[in-house]
Amino acid sequence: MIEINKLKRQIYEESTPFLGRICVRMGLTPNALTIISLISAIISGIFFWKAKVWWGVVWMLITSLTDMLDGATARAGNMGTTFGGVLDHVSDRYGEFFILAGITMSHLVHPGWGLFALFGMIIASYTRAAAESIGKIENCAVGIMGRLEKFVLIIVGAIMEHYYPTWRVLEIALIIVGLTSYITSIQRLIYAHKVLGNRKG
Repeated sequence: MIEINKLKRQIYEESTPFLGRICVRMGLTPNALTIISLISAIISGIFFWKAKVWWGVVWMLITSLTDMLDGATARAGNMGTTFGGVLDHVSDRYGEFFILAGITMSHLVHPGWGLFALFGMIIASYTRAAAESIGKIENCAVGIMGRLEKFVLIIVGAIMEHYYPTWRVLEIALIIVGLTSYITSIQRLIYAHKVLGNRKG
């Protein structure tokens, strides 16, 4: 699993530099793209809340694209900063909250499953952040499913929900997102224990 995540990260970092260079030429900074991603997530959440699924999906795709571009731009323009990394992680969590809160408050799913998925995504991210900040682990991005895959699952579920509302596909997608998030959190704890052992704080 760890090797698969490393491979995915490598493919991502090797396939996006040209997009980052385009953003640099356009005068876009990583932090600006991070803020655009957050605003897009808020708009997506509002559309989902109003049960306007297609617009929610469109803005969710914009959120994912700009989230990808901020890192690519930082690498392409050598503009990465420690604060930029913190801002990116915090904005991602806010983005996840607004999107899933919008879905939860709509009539598209049972609110309980929305909260189930929302807390799952947040705790999976927090587990990684704690391992990397407190445990000083270089990278704890291990787990059965990453943020991008969860977003893809929600997007597919939302589109299917639009055409086949009686199938409750979006609700099923949220259940899977929640379950895989809790599993990911446990996997990250296990990985952190393996790396850190009984190291004193």
